[in-house]
Amino acid sequence: MINKVSRNDMHKARHVRVRKNLVGTSEVPRLNVFRSNNNIFAQIIDDEKSITLVNASSIDKELKLENGSNIEAASKVGELLAKRAKKAKITKVTFDRGGYLYHGRVKALAEAARENGLEF
Repeated sequence: MINKVSRNDMHKARHVRVRKNLVGTSEVPRLNVFRSNNNIFAQIIDDEKSITLVNASSIDKELKLENGSNIEAASKVGELLAKRAKKAKITKVTFDRGGYLYHGRVKALAEAARENGLEF
C-alpha cells in the first residue's frame, strides 16, 4: 500500500529546510509570510532580539478588504508592509516564504513589497 505524505507534512519540511539558512539581523531583518485559508499575514522580524519590527495583514482595518484570501489582498498587504517598513527605516530584508511555494498569494505579496521599496 502506498503511504502518501500529507500536504501539511510537506509544508513543514519545506519550512524547516528554508529556515535553517535564514536569519534576520538588525541590519537585514527577515520578512516572514503566513498564509491561512482566509487571510495572509506578513511581518518583519529581528531574530537577534526576537522582536517583530513591522507587521501587516489582510485583517488590518486600514485596508478595508472584503476578501483577505486572494491575490489582490496579498498585494495590498505587501504595499502596506513596505510603507510601514519605510517609516521604520527598513530597506533591506531577507524573504522567508514560510515553507509555502513562491506562487500565487505569496508571490503577489513579495512583488508588491519590492515595487514599494523593499529590497530582497
